[in-house]
Amino acid sequence: MVRGHYLIYISLFCLIASPVIYFLRLHTGLLRYSNTQDMLRIFGAVLTFSIVFSIVSFLFVQPILHIQVLNLFSILIINFFITSSLLIMLRIFAKAAFYVMIRRYGKKDRINVLIYGSDKNAVLVKQALENSSDVNYVVEGFIDVDRTRLNSYMEQKKVYHFKELNILNAKKNIDQIIIINELLGERDKKVVIERALRLGIKVITVPPAGTWLSGKLDKKQMQKLSIEDLLQRKPIRIDQSRVSNDLMGKRVLVTGAAGSIGSEIVRQVLKYDPAVLILCDQAESPLHEMQLELEDKFPNASIEIKIADVRSYSRMHKLFDNLRPQVVYHAAAYKHVPLMEHNPIEAIKSNVLGTKNVADLAVKFGTDKFVMVSTDKAVNPTNIMGASKRLAEIYIQALNDGQYSLKQRGLNGSGMYVSKNVKTRFITTRFGNVLGSNGSVLPRFKSQIEKGGPLTVTHPEITRYFMTIHEAVQLVLEAGTMGDGGEIFVFDMGKPIKIVDLARKMIQLAGLQEGVDIDIVFSGLRPGEKLYEELLGASEHTLPTHHEKISIARVVSYPFDETKRNIDELLAINEQQNSKAVVRKMKQIVPEFISKNSPYELIDAELEEKHVTA
Repeated sequence: MVRGHYLIYISLFCLIASPVIYFLRLHTGLLRYSNTQDMLRIFGAVLTFSIVFSIVSFLFVQPILHIQVLNLFSILIINFFITSSLLIMLRIFAKAAFYVMIRRYGKKDRINVLIYGSDKNAVLVKQALENSSDVNYVVEGFIDVDRTRLNSYMEQKKVYHFKELNILNAKKNIDQIIIINELLGERDKKVVIERALRLGIKVITVPPAGTWLSGKLDKKQMQKLSIEDLLQRKPIRIDQSRVSNDLMGKRVLVTGAAGSIGSEIVRQVLKYDPAVLILCDQAESPLHEMQLELEDKFPNASIEIKIADVRSYSRMHKLFDNLRPQVVYHAAAYKHVPLMEHNPIEAIKSNVLGTKNVADLAVKFGTDKFVMVSTDKAVNPTNIMGASKRLAEIYIQALNDGQYSLKQRGLNGSGMYVSKNVKTRFITTRFGNVLGSNGSVLPRFKSQIEKGGPLTVTHPEITRYFMTIHEAVQLVLEAGTMGDGGEIFVFDMGKPIKIVDLARKMIQLAGLQEGVDIDIVFSGLRPGEKLYEELLGASEHTLPTHHEKISIARVVSYPFDETKRNIDELLAINEQQNSKAVVRKMKQIVPEFISKNSPYELIDAELEEKHVTA
């Protein structure tokens, strides 16, 4: 073939290749962001213009110009592989050169990371980290527990077993482990996280790729692992249809709606489309913030915001009279143990009188259901707060049965006429501490860490049950659908956790070392505090329900008339502002109330002496 014929074929080849490359947009991609899809597009483009070139050559060029080329098919095959390989190599080289230049000469901090997992999500996280414009992330490999993938490579990075973490950390100086924040309660993930924390490696969580903003991992979505994440358990599943039937189209009242539990009840109840949701609280600023949040998240919801104090019967009467709630979630209460130990009169006003007011009005106005949020501190109480909540439990349990006699007499507990057509079902839910609630141990530890310590723990052996606010409220809603009234539902809180272990975990999560960067000191048990919390009293047993996480406590029941008389006497004494007399009466009504680390232990001694003498 003469030289001019080659020029004809080369010109024809370029003429065909150019529009194919243009329409397949190969020229628009930034080389440093090339991925496997770009490689496939290169193969597709080269294959397309090779086929078009061969068709044009055989159908037009050879018959018209009478130019014969020996082995044209073989030449095209060789050209296909050479052209596609060169284009791909160009992209790979440009991408590699870009990152080498950035890492060597860029001013960004270098962070060596491992990625947990070896699936598609893990690969997407790797690509997102390497494309970060703010930080020089160097992905050293993947960590997994699946032995079938060990020692394999994904995008030139090796998959290691989590047991090799010690060696990897020593060799590659790992700064962070990136873990997808999905089902962190899985056992395997917990093992990897615990090992990383012991080695001083920071654990960073990212959401699943499907939730990334505009399909890209935003730096704001990368969060340090929190203690709430570390204590996360297998997700609780509730019967959505039962809860929906219970709340949809109903008028629902939440007392204490601006508090930790009350506000989460509000958020979850709104998902079930109530006819109207009434938020009741005496705290103006938190209630205002709650209102602003709901206006943003639930703009179409029917919401009534009421500043009201459950201790005021007349104010609550007006609220019930105007809005006629069909379901009440009673979360208003004073909850801080040491504070209430020094203020028993206020504890009785809020936790006993407040509960009695709302419960009596529920009977008077024919409310279908009254669900009270109680606490494990009500079991064998050793403090004022726990005893006041146990008194509230006793009253609404007695009222559940006593409302029949009230209806027969036409009176409720406050001497007001009651509805004779509706039986109000009174339900109590009892559980332990919730993670991150206002004034709880976690926010306190976080604050102490930020200030440089020390972290204060009352006793090295003190333990508590913990549950996230979200799952606690899920179970409150589920429990509200159960039973005929009068039941105390107890939640499965898992295993109790030592508070000192919690403090050590939080120190590790902050990237600090106990005894080196920050200390833990033991301050001694606070007034009314006990080492171990209980969900059941010594005389209580449980019955199962259809939900594995909820049981019914079989507790001692009290006659309504006797209970009402005792509570009325307690409230009358409370009005006299005599703390010792109030506590003495509380102990008479709740004989298992034995004070610990409290000045009211003297009353226990007096009562014991009288009992022995008698």
